[in-house]
Formats: sequence, C-alpha cells, structure tokens
Amino acid sequence: MDGMLPTGGSTLQSIDAMISIDFVNRRRIVMADIKLKDLRYLIAVADTGHFGKAAERCFVSQPTLSAQLKKLEDYLGVPLVERQPRNALLTPAGAEIVARARRIVEASNEVVEIARAHRDPLAGRLRVAFLPTIGPYLLPFVAAKLHKALPRLELMLYEYQTAPMLEKLHAGEIDMGVLALPVEPDGLESRRLYDEPFMVAMPDQHALTAKKSIKVDDLADVTLLLLEDGHCLRDQALDVCGRISVNEKQDFRATSIETLRQMVAAGSGLTLLPELATRGAYAHVRGLIVKPFVKPTPTRTIGAIWRKSSARTVAIAAVGKVIAEHAL
Repeated sequence: MDGMLPTGGSTLQSIDAMISIDFVNRRRIVMADIKLKDLRYLIAVADTGHFGKAAERCFVSQPTLSAQLKKLEDYLGVPLVERQPRNALLTPAGAEIVARARRIVEASNEVVEIARAHRDPLAGRLRVAFLPTIGPYLLPFVAAKLHKALPRLELMLYEYQTAPMLEKLHAGEIDMGVLALPVEPDGLESRRLYDEPFMVAMPDQHALTAKKSIKVDDLADVTLLLLEDGHCLRDQALDVCGRISVNEKQDFRATSIETLRQMVAAGSGLTLLPELATRGAYAHVRGLIVKPFVKPTPTRTIGAIWRKSSARTVAIAAVGKVIAEHAL
C-alpha cells in the first residue's frame, strides 16, 4: 500500500522524508522518515509548555501543531507530551527525544548556513545576543558603523544574561554572544573585543565628589549598591572591591543599571558603572556624579563567543572587528 512501510506483521505510516532514523526490527532495518518541522513543533512545546504558544512560535494553528505531534507520537509508538488543561508537559520519552531533536535541528540549520556562507559570508541574518549591561550602552556607538561596514548583513539582536545566553548559543538559537570574559569554553570559541574601565557613580553631595579620581581604598566602608544575583556585573564589582571592606546594601538588589543609577542619584549609596554606561545619553543625570578610578583602572574584558562548529565565522569575525574598533 502506498505510504505504508512493512515491519514484520504490522505497518507503519510514513512521514515525508527530511531526516532518516534507523529502526531495527529483529534482523530487518527499516528507514523511517521524520519531518524536521515536527521536531521543531515538539521543541516549541518543550520551550513554552503550551500548545497555543508553541503554535504561535511556529506560525501554524494550534490544531495543526497538535495533530502533527499526535501523528509523531503514533508513529514512534510512545507518548511525548502530557496534555493538561492549561499546559503541556514532556513525558520522560519526550524529554529524551527533545534533547536529541535540538541537536538535529541545529545541525540542519548549520547545513543551510554553510551553503549560505559559501555564497556570500557577509550576507543574510546573524543572530547576536548582548548582556543587558552591554547592549544598551554599546550599540549606540557601533550600530551605524556595523550597518555601514556590513550592509548586506541583517543583525537580529537579543538580550540575555550570561547563563541563558550560553544555553541558547549551544542550542543554536543564536550565532554570537557579546559578554564579559572569561566563560567556560565547552565547545565554544571566544575573542577579546575591548577592555572597559569601571567608573564610580555617587550622589552629587557625597564627600568623594571633591576628588578628581577615586582609589579603590576610598570605597572602604561606603554603602555599595549592586545588581541582583545572575548579573556578572555584580560579581565584577565585588571583585574590584574584594580587598577592602564595603557595605553592600542588603535590602536592595537592582535589576538593571538604570535602577542603580536612579538609586544612587536619590542618595542611597554608591555603585560601579562600566564606562559606556556613563557616556552619550547617560552622561548627565540629575543628582549623580561619575568619577574615574586612578590608574591602573579596574576594567572588565568584553568579548565575542560562538560555537566552534558555526558556519558563520566570517560574519562573526567581521562584526567583532567593527565592535573592537569603535566601542571605546
């Protein structure tokens, strides 16, 4: 019968060929075909925990997505998703299959990117993620330069903290990350882009405003405002002040540099800001004074990171070069 594959005394309904997976039935090997789009549907359900949201993400109707996943479950002979009234949970089998499906989808994307890169390595989309403490302050200085230098490259920009950025990089959801180095290599390549000095932000009535530049020792026993856990800028600020005694404000954790800036201006304490966050539109804030450190100035190293297997290394290198030349 057309569209049916024999397997001993039973039949399996075939799915249009995209990827071949070997199923061993006793001594016979049958090539089963699974559509990439079905794997993408399953991954979307895993990521969103909801059929409706997964359908929106995949630009299909919910009935279409649900029906395709049901066909996939029937084909494999195991339930992949536990359907609940308001959400969807992966079964143990579903979780194992999703982990492998991510690698398959990533590999298929790389096949397309390899072909595209050979046609024109500096064209097409490049998905670039920035730390929240980097992107808003770096991009005003480099966005126009990037467009001028790489006019055929369409940059898709995202913002993540370090841990989710690395996860998405490994999963193939982004091509390049711009973050603070070092990070664990684990299949990734990196390059230094620039070293960014730290500045001291203080209320305009603070005693340290009388100084032209600040020594780290000047911060002894001051009240220091920091970002919440999960931001590498918090750890970097603590490293700068590691050899002195500072009083971190225990009842306060900022979620962004802008919250820190406003709390300092309100007189709640001092904080450390990366230099780019004190330039341009952020150079003048009512009630706040920014002072440099004395040399040698404490800095953080900003770098680019990407998968070793990436097909977009030429484009990544070109973007990194522009950033390195124009960031500071």
